[in-house]
Amino acid sequence: MNKKLVCAVPLLATAAFGLYACGGDDHHDNDISSVKNVVVIYAENRSFDNLYGHFPGANGLQNVTAASAQQLDRDGSVLATLPKIWTGLTATGVTPVITEAMTANLPNAPFAIDDPKGFNTQLNVTTRDLYHRFYENQMQIDGGKNDKFAAWADSGGLVMGHYDTPPDKLPLYKIAQQYTLADNFFMGAFGGSFLNHQWLVCACTPTYPNANTSVAKGSISVVNPDGVSLTVASNSPASALSGIPKFVNSGNLTPDFYAVNTMQPPYQPSGNAPASGGDPALADPSVATTLPPQTQQHIGDLLNNAGVSWAWYGGSWGAALQSRTVIGGATNSVPNFQTHHQPFNYFADLAPGTANRAQHLLDGGTNGSEFIKAIDAGTLPQVAFYKPQGNLNEHAGYTDVASGDQHIADLISHLQNSPQWKNMVVIVTYDENGGFWDHVAPPKGDRWGPGTRIPALIVSPYAKKGFVDHTQYDTTSILRFITKRFNLPELPGLKSRDDALVANGGKAMGDLTSALDFSR
Repeated sequence: MNKKLVCAVPLLATAAFGLYACGGDDHHDNDISSVKNVVVIYAENRSFDNLYGHFPGANGLQNVTAASAQQLDRDGSVLATLPKIWTGLTATGVTPVITEAMTANLPNAPFAIDDPKGFNTQLNVTTRDLYHRFYENQMQIDGGKNDKFAAWADSGGLVMGHYDTPPDKLPLYKIAQQYTLADNFFMGAFGGSFLNHQWLVCACTPTYPNANTSVAKGSISVVNPDGVSLTVASNSPASALSGIPKFVNSGNLTPDFYAVNTMQPPYQPSGNAPASGGDPALADPSVATTLPPQTQQHIGDLLNNAGVSWAWYGGSWGAALQSRTVIGGATNSVPNFQTHHQPFNYFADLAPGTANRAQHLLDGGTNGSEFIKAIDAGTLPQVAFYKPQGNLNEHAGYTDVASGDQHIADLISHLQNSPQWKNMVVIVTYDENGGFWDHVAPPKGDRWGPGTRIPALIVSPYAKKGFVDHTQYDTTSILRFITKRFNLPELPGLKSRDDALVANGGKAMGDLTSALDFSR
């Protein structure tokens, strides 16, 4: 047996692959300083069960019982069936078309989207989008029971969909079999992409000062006294079987002016155009969704102070700066650049015209071409973040799983052949669950998260091979690893998260080192 896996017990289901699974920190005394490059690849909107629910040795769908999976209605009663998938399973303009009527009377249970005997909607087909918002996510989690995903969704029964993902269909699945898959990794914040990108880079939630006297006052959410649920509108359908829920106001801001749902960067490229006659490098501040520049400390600040090189590579960033026509777009459009996926573009110390911005916010190129050039040349900085362009990020509603999964697998192939590979750690994860159900309850942390469980792969010469890591992680674990490796000060949000986890009877988040073995 491989000495790296001495802690592991062979699993019958995985024997053919030589895979083992164990949890906790079993690595030998290590020297983390041997890691010279950390690469973070950040995909979109998939729960763990949605893609890896059948992964051998993982805490997946084989551990789900009928009772633990059944969804409740808004009044707490058990739903007789799942609600219809409102507007249908497939995205607008996508074939084959799975209509709303075709989704009636689904059993109240998880189902395979790609089941040949069912909807037969394969990984290369774009499904419709689902709610993935801050308060709605907490209402779906329902205190850890995960039993109201269908109740508080705009997509009905689609929340319970997953893929069988055989290895021959999902390239990253094969890579997960070769390296480490973390099956207890949670999104850093409740809700959507905007907030989770912020937690990736600063472990913080953005603010909109004096929002109640600003153009954004209409986006202040109306929240119940519990602080975690939205106030339901009087005309909201009483049952999830009758229609999509309605709220008094599910806005982008909290009542105390934190930005939790999608706001646009104050700098271009932004979803909001420059003001007429204004600075073309800025977004129009008079638009309600333009977030004021943020001043919190982020990981880039700490790396700069320590003299550690770093960069954020945005896929099609350069194209988006050249032309607004590539920002957003219809289903399966190319490149469908997503402005709220560029978290450093919200910070004042990375404003247009600064040397900080020129050095650290780099064009990843369309289809990742510029990022790949840096990989192949061995010129990646010590810490590199890569965000795929929209059509390659796996986000339901505007792209499919297969395209993004193949893109990331191709990137890993380049990384494995890079001159920097021998001292590299690559982390591949998803920003959030995209509204898809997962059966594992997130640990109770602070006001902001963690939220629903998501997949994470650790790919490295140092990664334990064929290993399923059960250690508790979340998005902030990436920051913890970078902090530990480069001996950085701790961002305040990391300590407050751990303090809250412990205060709630849990344990602090791991820093990913349980997935590594430096004894080779």
